[in-house]
Amino acid sequence: MSEEEKLLKEAKKLPWEDRLVHKNWKVRSEANVDLAAVCDSISDPKDPRFREFAPFFKKTLADSNAPAQEKALDALIAFLRAADSDIGRYAKEVCDVIVAKCLTGRPKTVEKSQAAFMLWVELEAVDAFLDAMEKAIKNKVAKAVVPAIDVMFLALSEFGAKVVPPKRILKMLPELFDHQDQHVRASAKGLTLELCRWIGKDPVKSILFEKMRDTMRKELEAELVNVLGTAKPSRKIRSEQDKEPEPEAVSEVVVPGHVEEASSDAPHEIDEYDLLDPVDILNPLEKSGFWNGVKATKWSERRDGVAELTKLASTKRIAPGDFSEVCRTLKKLVMDVNIAVAVEAIQAIGNLAHGLRNYFSGSSRFLLPVLLEKLKEKKPILTESLIQTLQAMHKAGCLTLVDIVEDVRTAVKNKVPLVRSLTLNWVTFCIETSNKAVILKVHKDYVPVCMECLNDGTPEVRDSAFSALAAISKMVGMRPLERSLEKLDDVRRKKLSEMIAGSGGGVSASTSSATIQTVGGRNSSLEASEGSFVRKSAASMLTGKKPVPAAPANKKVGTAKAGANRKGVGAVRAEKSKSIEPPEDVEPSEMSLEEIESRLGSLVQEDTVTQLKSTVWKERLEAISSLKTQVQNLQVLDQSVEILVRLLCAIPGWTEKNVQVQQQVLEVITYIASTTSKFPKKCVVLCLLGISERVADIKTRAHATKCLTTFSEAVGPGFIFERLYKIMKEHKNPKVLSEGVLWMVSAVEDFGISHLNLKGLIDFCKDVGLQSSVAASRNATIKLLGASHKFVGPDIKGFLVDVKPALLSALDAEFEKNPFEGASAVPKKTVRVSESVASFSTGGLDCLPREDISGKITPVLLKGLESIDWKVRLESIETVNSILEEANKRIQPTGTGELFGALRGRLYDSNKNLVIATLTTIGVIATAMGPAIEKSSKGILFDIVKCLGDNKKQMRECALATLDSWVAAVHLDKMIPYIIAALLDAKLGVEGRKDLFDWLSRQLSGLSDFSEAANLLKPASFAMMVIFFFFEIASGSKQASVLTFNVRLL
Repeated sequence: MSEEEKLLKEAKKLPWEDRLVHKNWKVRSEANVDLAAVCDSISDPKDPRFREFAPFFKKTLADSNAPAQEKALDALIAFLRAADSDIGRYAKEVCDVIVAKCLTGRPKTVEKSQAAFMLWVELEAVDAFLDAMEKAIKNKVAKAVVPAIDVMFLALSEFGAKVVPPKRILKMLPELFDHQDQHVRASAKGLTLELCRWIGKDPVKSILFEKMRDTMRKELEAELVNVLGTAKPSRKIRSEQDKEPEPEAVSEVVVPGHVEEASSDAPHEIDEYDLLDPVDILNPLEKSGFWNGVKATKWSERRDGVAELTKLASTKRIAPGDFSEVCRTLKKLVMDVNIAVAVEAIQAIGNLAHGLRNYFSGSSRFLLPVLLEKLKEKKPILTESLIQTLQAMHKAGCLTLVDIVEDVRTAVKNKVPLVRSLTLNWVTFCIETSNKAVILKVHKDYVPVCMECLNDGTPEVRDSAFSALAAISKMVGMRPLERSLEKLDDVRRKKLSEMIAGSGGGVSASTSSATIQTVGGRNSSLEASEGSFVRKSAASMLTGKKPVPAAPANKKVGTAKAGANRKGVGAVRAEKSKSIEPPEDVEPSEMSLEEIESRLGSLVQEDTVTQLKSTVWKERLEAISSLKTQVQNLQVLDQSVEILVRLLCAIPGWTEKNVQVQQQVLEVITYIASTTSKFPKKCVVLCLLGISERVADIKTRAHATKCLTTFSEAVGPGFIFERLYKIMKEHKNPKVLSEGVLWMVSAVEDFGISHLNLKGLIDFCKDVGLQSSVAASRNATIKLLGASHKFVGPDIKGFLVDVKPALLSALDAEFEKNPFEGASAVPKKTVRVSESVASFSTGGLDCLPREDISGKITPVLLKGLESIDWKVRLESIETVNSILEEANKRIQPTGTGELFGALRGRLYDSNKNLVIATLTTIGVIATAMGPAIEKSSKGILFDIVKCLGDNKKQMRECALATLDSWVAAVHLDKMIPYIIAALLDAKLGVEGRKDLFDWLSRQLSGLSDFSEAANLLKPASFAMMVIFFFFEIASGSKQASVLTFNVRLL
């Protein structure tokens, strides 16, 4: 055996950390090969070995030996393929090393580096990936810049714009357009073209073209001709791979002239507005001549003053701010006697609505009455400006049909016919540009208004009303208009029917000629020939060839096995065999008794049906008993469920007066629901109103509640609850509410709250149950909240703070009777159909509603946190606290990234009181956000731990309190890497290090098993010993806590 072989054999006995940094490159290379093999052999993505291996790559990828470095990349790829998103916290340091050490290597090294980056994206570490790319494109060596652009190109083309945010890429491109290297410029152009495929040509042109040189602009415009179709992602992130089956073939409707609209899997259209940075116009407005101009006596000066605002507001995205004074001024100017001034003011309002969108909602409602009143003016230029502005306010989302109901009711009663007709025209536009769900919600408000206007004495008003009704019918069908049509004379009814037929009547004429194609089966020869070509570089977009449409979502396209699915072949085949079912239609259509009887066939005997219609109750009782026997004798029930339920709802029906017949009807329906393999939700909807009334009657209550419980087992109690809320709220019989809520109490005890939308339940209890004037209803609601407390815990109280004190006292007493049982509170019954609960929470504390606070994290707030005035900074921190309080300290992570960035800056504030306030706020955020804090906080934990280096004891205590909040939300293992990094920082100081060791000791002592602590801190044990010997002994400090801590580690 040679010396080298002996060395390699001996090295295999060393720990991983020693082998991977061994002085002999062959030992290091072999260690990386072994590490890759171990990762490939691990089947559990949660295996604790991943936490042990993750810190190794920071050193192995920086290996100066090229072959060893390649093997390290192979190991990293194997590691990333086997692990899950929990290792995302290591993404930043690993990506930075790849950028610094690997992108300038050999072609194979670069290719493997790109594969590793793609896997980080697959594991949802997109922010760390793009942060690394921002550093890579600043590299002075063009050889390192091109691969960075190429991997961004690959990530965008394979994962799509939903995963890889185009906004960040758009910010990187301008500096690449002027790069001195032609290959970099070519790659930048290719990446720009790929962006056009995802977000459209117009947004890219408006954002980027003005930042290019004329030559490059012309070259790109020539290339844009080849950018066709809509891109679709060809690869999924890991969490979606785990959740979604991969269909082999998906049917889609292809309509001539509407191919893109017909595609069911078309990507979500990205709004150019979201890609733009908001522009502050309030400060420039103060410095302009606006305020002096609008007060001038000369009309031309007033017009010019408003024109300053119109020009500033023409920017596509305006930063939110306080526009209240501006709007008050504009309201006066709209009524200006001079037409030119009024038109300019109206155009300024339209620009503000377009640029501010939702942030202009309050101001839009304030200005709407005066704009509608102004429609009386007959000047064409003024009318056109008003129409454009009103339409812009709706299209921008400032106003919805729900918001404008009362203003429309007032406007259609205006004495000037022009106001009435143009208002209705605007309502028609709003209906046509709203979605179906909105129209379903508001049609009851608008149909009576329009029907009244059909009797108007002015033909234009009548025509506008007809148009609005036709638009409603086109969106939601004829059903909402049927009762209203009965009130019309023959002439008006005929005209309305003709207009509805001309508008399409809810079903587009073009869709009638739709043809069915199968995607994923046989493709055209053109697609087949191009499908084999996969672009791997951004510059390849500039070859002049026709671009390749993105592969269907079920195909895995990747680089160096980066897109390989972690599941076995059998599992993939099993998933592919599953069919994707469309959402269940839960709204039953109307069906006459004659049609029901014709569909029954031989299912039920004719004599039974005849007797069910009898006026003699004994005959009906005999018939329902006979029907029960016939249903029980059916061999196959599943196909006949709906028609049988419809028969019972029609005859004897829910108006049946005889108690015995009622009970028998409920028994038959209960039997059907409990026996069939799948009970349609449509049948539940048919029965629910009648059953809720039977629950209110003591004679039928037992049968009705049993039926509701059976329904809950069949479709899930969540659906039953959601439907009952509206019935109980609107029913005139108070017992429907009180007894219905009491059934809900038993349902919560039987099924728990994992199937319920808890926010909807709490809102119903607060807005309906506790507000009832009937004591029985209030008491039942208190019992319902008490039953929920057993599963949710005391946090439910945070959502009831605005309840009356007397009711709060009663609730507290009920909560004491139903103490929080946590995981031990096991439901007594189960739901047969799993899909019925897919949209609800898994129960426990996490099913409490969390509020999206992203809309409240305004640029003004973020700017205040960076202010040079410490009072403004403190006020901004207090504002954040207020936002958390308003959200009941239960928030979603959405849109909090910038907030964490601003708070990180305050941890280094020169004012120590502000640092303490920031630490307290971050602790509250950790509690409010829960486990999501780990991913959303962008590594702020490291900065929190560093605060322990302060000399003041108060500061250190506050930092430890924040750590307590953090560990309550996130498991200790996710905090260890940040804590170790901070401990290795010499600036932490002796006292800070001692406090942190004490804190860690307390956390470890709370663990139930010593082996759990050993596994948790094994990867960090070496670092701990280094800290102890080199920092503590050198400083002469021998704290007992540190010694105890290290002994436990060993």
